[in-house]
Amino acid sequence: MDRDFARPLDVPALARVALMSPAHFSRQFRATFGETPHRYLQRRRIERACAMLRDSDATVTEIGLAVGFDSLGTFSRTFSALIGRSPTVYRAQAVPLQAPVCFVKSWTRPAGAAGSRD
Repeated sequence: MDRDFARPLDVPALARVALMSPAHFSRQFRATFGETPHRYLQRRRIERACAMLRDSDATVTEIGLAVGFDSLGTFSRTFSALIGRSPTVYRAQAVPLQAPVCFVKSWTRPAGAAGSRD
């Protein structure tokens, strides 16, 4: 999921890779990671979108499509729900962070299991 976050992924396909039924995979994933597979994938996509909004000149639509969303509306709605502001506002307020990538990812990660709104 981390490597192929931009591809269309669904629970039945992920469960097949894990050699589990979809229901069992979802239960085990949530027990292990503290959030549903769908929420984890959304958060990963939004995390990458944040980096692209900070560090590239691509349009919001291009970024939404590049990280795996089918439409600008779905991307914007999901982004706003997780980040608390629209992608356009985020970009206007964001500044490139001059630090190692591992620190930037930690500092800018959307709320996960502890702060999940799932």
